[in-house]
Amino acid sequence: QVQLGESGGGLVEPGGSLRLSCAASGFTFSIAAMSWYRQAPGKERELVAGITSAGDSTYHANSVKGRFTVSRDNAKNTVYLQMNSLKPEDTAVYYCRARIYDPGAPTARDFWGKGTLVTVSS
Repeated sequence: QVQLGESGGGLVEPGGSLRLSCAASGFTFSIAAMSWYRQAPGKERELVAGITSAGDSTYHANSVKGRFTVSRDNAKNTVYLQMNSLKPEDTAVYYCRARIYDPGAPTARDFWGKGTLVTVSS
């Protein structure tokens, strides 16, 4: 059974930092592309950052580029999102997603965590 568990959210003042973690189990983590999404109140879920299965390539949305960094530790089955210089507009529920490409399958499988709330406020 695939499980993704986010942690590390909380309340932080503008300019502060948080490190989110997403612990994975129930699948071969090292073959999954991992991503972080967020959803602010009243808004659609948006892609924040992504990382390839080997960790050799990353993507960061323009809105977080230079402030957030995605990374992974395949030995620990965990993906991270380091968030620095946080702004009130970063307030959202942050979700991790695993995308698994099964050999020979026509489409990938996506799995989601339940999210962790990040609130940036003074």
